[in-house]
Formats: sequence, structure tokens, C-alpha cells
Amino acid sequence: MNLIKTVLPCIALTLIVGACGVRQQRLTITNDLDTAREGEIVEVDLKAVTIDGPLIVTDTEGNEIVSQITADSMLIFPATVGAGSSADYYIRQGVSQKNDTTVSGALYPWRKDDMTWENEHSAYRAYGPELQRSGERGFGYDIWTKSVDTPVVAQRYRDHAKGISFHEDHGKGMDVYAVGPTLGGGTAALIDSAGEIVYPWAFSEWEIIDNGPLRFKCRLTYLPTAVDGDSSVVETRVISLDSGSWLNKTIVSYDGLTNLSTIAPGIVVHTQNSDGFELISPQIMAYADSTQNASAGNGVIYVGIVAPDAKETVYRPFDKPQGDAVGHILATSSYRPGTQYVYFWGSGWSKGGVDDMESWQEILNDSYRRMQNPLKVTINP
Repeated sequence: MNLIKTVLPCIALTLIVGACGVRQQRLTITNDLDTAREGEIVEVDLKAVTIDGPLIVTDTEGNEIVSQITADSMLIFPATVGAGSSADYYIRQGVSQKNDTTVSGALYPWRKDDMTWENEHSAYRAYGPELQRSGERGFGYDIWTKSVDTPVVAQRYRDHAKGISFHEDHGKGMDVYAVGPTLGGGTAALIDSAGEIVYPWAFSEWEIIDNGPLRFKCRLTYLPTAVDGDSSVVETRVISLDSGSWLNKTIVSYDGLTNLSTIAPGIVVHTQNSDGFELISPQIMAYADSTQNASAGNGVIYVGIVAPDAKETVYRPFDKPQGDAVGHILATSSYRPGTQYVYFWGSGWSKGGVDDMESWQEILNDSYRRMQNPLKVTINP
């Protein structure tokens, strides 16, 4: 997982001046795990950087590494560190020559206000106000498959507008995942005192906070809804996806909620593979979705959730099927009003780098290990 812990020295930072006179600061990235970390996004707080002007990141050979300055004033870049070892990088003055965009997103108002974003592994869609006004009941996150590591979403929308359906694979993947009136591919929802899921619908307000080349982040706000005795509960989600990550990080909060509640991110289970899920641990669960037309050679979409604060993972069947949806797998946690709930969700495809369910479970377990053991960044004196 693309998480980071920044370690700042107690003494003043010292600038290093290279042979060519360029001012730079050396970073040491430390990996405590017994497995290598390749291209994992790390963060440096710009408050700790004392170099003025435009900044670039280089390796020890002086080669520029693609980087991004985020809206919350973090300098981020992909680091590669061997098992149980450290690696050095440099921040220096310079104008970037690296423009490789691997992560991006946009709102598509002409397509029912879709908010759609992607990285190398998958693309995702959250439904906006126009869809809700139309009456279509699409509650959860949608998943678009990818078999290439370059951006595809904008071109798919352009082609779709010309009559080239994005529900068919034209060589780079497609939209073949069914959401409907369910939590789809990883949406979190409150569960009321009667044990019923309080389904969100479409977002009402949106803001793109970061938009590549290495991180996409957006804020989605939802219309007020009733939860038990609270009549106007407003949900806000901050969703971010990093280059190289299989999982989106999502921070959920609720205004207007006064009672201790249960929150549960979930994955819809479809009749095409009704027993194809694994409740790996109280914090991790996975599902192999055979897609809407399993006999059409569409492959398998692997969906997963890592919920670090979850108390248990469970399967909850519907009383009766909702179309081809027969239930959810859920990771349940307590939610205290006024707090933020953080979890991770994402997907992979059998034609896009995930061989089978065992491989997908290994990816999820490894992601959780990385969350528990983030890379450490030291700005050297």
C-alpha cells in the first residue's frame, strides 16, 4: 500500500550543495519489511523542505523521478527500497522534465455526472446527481477493468459518445461490473438500529483536490438522509488513489449523526459466483466477480476491502435477490459521531495482472502489511 511515515530530525535541516552548485536535500527511505517495496508512493512535508523555487526529485545517479506536490503541501514520489534496507533520494531545485501521468480523474456531466478516476490497475466510478434525478438506482462504486497501464477513461467516454460501447472490450478493458441498488465494489454505509443498510445514492456536491500525475483525490458530499432518530445526516467521502496501488483510500465522516452507529464497507455478491468470496480476517475480505456475462470471456474481476478498524467480516444474504445480486460481504466497525472512518477498497482483473483468487488474497494481505509497516522517510542533516 502506498502509505508513508515521515521522520523529521530534531536538529535543523542542512542543505547539501552538489558539484554543479545545485542546492539539494538528501532523503533516506527505510523499509523494515522482509520484502522489497517497488515504486511505492512516499510523502515529504514541504514544511521540512528549505529549498526555494521549483523542486524535482532525483535518485543517487541524478536521474529525475516523477513527483507531485499535493493540495495539502506534500511532495510525493515513487520510491524503490529493498527488503530490510534503505535507499537515498534527493530533493533539488529544478524544472521537472517528467510528465508521466498514471493517475487521473474527471467529472463527466453529460454522462449522468459520473466521477471516474483510474490508475495503472483499474478505473472506478461514483454516480452523481444527474443519475439520481433520472431515478436510476446505482448506489455503490462501479469498477472498470483495465489491461494496460496507461490512461483509458477519457478515451472510453469519447468513444462511447460516438457509439463505441465501453461495455465491450476493445483491447484495453471495459465496464462489465454490475452495481445497481447495492454497495457495489466497496462503498461504506451505516447500518441502522434495525440492522438495515442505509444506502447512499448519488453524491450532490464534488471537488477534485488532486489530479495526477501520481495521486487522484476527490471529495464527495451526499444529500441529507435519516438514520434512526437523526433526520439530516450528511455523508462526506474523501477518496484518493495513488500510482501503483491496488486500493483506494477512503475517509468517511457524517455530520448530523448523534448516536454511536455501525459502519460497514461492503462488496456485492452476484449469483454468477455466489460462494466466490473469502473472509480472510476481521479486517480483510475478497470476492471473485464473474461479471454480468460470465460466459462471454470477460474474465474475473477481483474486488477487495481492507478495513483496519473492522471487528468482523460477514456475509449477509438478501431476503430476495436484487436482480442478479444475492447479498453483500461486509466489514463491520463501530462509528462514533464526529470522527473519521478510514478504509481501503479496490480491484484487479484476470486479464490485467491478477492471475487468480489466491494471488488477489496475497495482494490484499501484502497491502495490509504495508499499512502496518509504512516506509520511513528521514530528511538527513
